[in-house]
Amino acid sequence: MNLSPEVRSSTKELVSLRRAIHQYPEQGFKEFKTAALVRSRLKAWGVEHKAMCGTGTVALIKGARPGPTMLIRADMDALPLLEENRVPYCSKNKGVMHACGHDGHTAMALLAAKLLQRRRTSFRGNVKIMFQPAEEGPGGAGPMIDEGLLKGPRVDAAFAIHMWNDLPTGRVGVRSGPVFASSDEFRMKIIGRGGHGAAPHQTVDPVTAAAQVITACQNIVSRKVDPTRSAVVTFGQIHGGTRHNIIPDVVDLTGTVRAFEEPVRRLLQREIPKIAGGVASALGAKFEFTYRRGYPPTINEESMTDLVRDSVREAAGTAAAVEQDVSMGAEDMSLVLQEVPGCYFFLGSMNTRRGLVYPHHSAHFNFDEGALPLGVETWLRLARRFLNVA
Repeated sequence: MNLSPEVRSSTKELVSLRRAIHQYPEQGFKEFKTAALVRSRLKAWGVEHKAMCGTGTVALIKGARPGPTMLIRADMDALPLLEENRVPYCSKNKGVMHACGHDGHTAMALLAAKLLQRRRTSFRGNVKIMFQPAEEGPGGAGPMIDEGLLKGPRVDAAFAIHMWNDLPTGRVGVRSGPVFASSDEFRMKIIGRGGHGAAPHQTVDPVTAAAQVITACQNIVSRKVDPTRSAVVTFGQIHGGTRHNIIPDVVDLTGTVRAFEEPVRRLLQREIPKIAGGVASALGAKFEFTYRRGYPPTINEESMTDLVRDSVREAAGTAAAVEQDVSMGAEDMSLVLQEVPGCYFFLGSMNTRRGLVYPHHSAHFNFDEGALPLGVETWLRLARRFLNVA
C-alpha cells in the first residue's frame, strides 16, 4: 500500500478518533457530543468551519489559488441498537450503537481535514467537508442543502465513502451509474365489516383481503416491471384484529418500494394502488392509500467515478479497486448527487481472520480499523486529482 508518510504517522490518531466517537454514539440530530468533538478538532487545527442544521458541521479548506470546489461527506449518526461487542471502546450509551461505520467515516474525514489544511498551499480551489447528521433517519443531507451546503463557494463535485464489511480490507468498491436504489414508503388501509370468526359470511373480512392484496402486489414486480430492470415491493407491517375469533373492521399495511430508475419508480407508484384497490374492491372492502416518495437513487457520474478509481489504484495498487455490486439500500447522499456530479464508493473493512465479518446494522458489527488509513489516503489523492484536473 502506497500510504504517504503523514498518513502512516497519523494512524494511531485516526484509530483514537474512531474509538472516541464509537464510545458515545448518538442518533440523528442528537449528535451533540460528536459535533462538539468535530468542531473542537477543526478549531484546534485552524480549519474554517460553521455549524449547520444543529449538529451538522461544514469545514472549508481554501487552496492557495482560485479553482473548483469538491465536497467530502461523512455521516455521524448511530443506530438504536444495544451493542453486543466486547471491546474496550464499546458504546457507553446503552441502546445506541455505531453499527454502520459512521464513526469510521467521521474519523477519516476529520484526519483528512487536518492533513488537507496542512497542504492547502499546494492546491487550487477548495475542499468542503460535510459532517452530516441523521443519515439513518430522518435524513440530514436535504436540510443541509436547504441551508446552503452547496453554495458559498459553489460545490462542483461531491464524494462519499462508506465502510463496507462485504469487502475485505485493502479493497475499495467503485462503480459508475446507480449504486443505491430509491426508497419510497406506502400505507394502506383495508376497511371491511367485522364480526364473529365463526360466521365469516356475515362480514367483509379485511384480513383475507389483505392477504390477497399482498400476493397481487408481488405480481407487479414479476409481471409489470421489465425483467431486465430491478425493483422491490416489500410489505413490512400488517396490523389488524384483537382476538383469534374476531374478524376486525380494518387492517393497516405499510411497506417500502425500491427502484434504480425513475420510470420504474413511477410505474410502481401508479400500479400498487391500482391493483391493491382493485383486489380490495372485488372482495367488498374499501381501500385507502398514501404514498410518500423518499430518497432518489444514488447515481455515480462516470468521470467522477474514474477519478476515484484512479486515486484508489494510486494509493493501493491496481487490484485494490474492484467493481462494486449495486444495492437496494438507499442513501440521502443521493440528494447531493442529484445537484452535482460525484461518486459514492465503498471501503472494504472485513477481516475474517479477526472475526470482523458481521453485517451492517448487526449488534455485533465491527470493522477492521486497518482499513481507515486507505480511506484517508484516498481522500488526499482524490482531492489532489480533482483540484488539479477540474
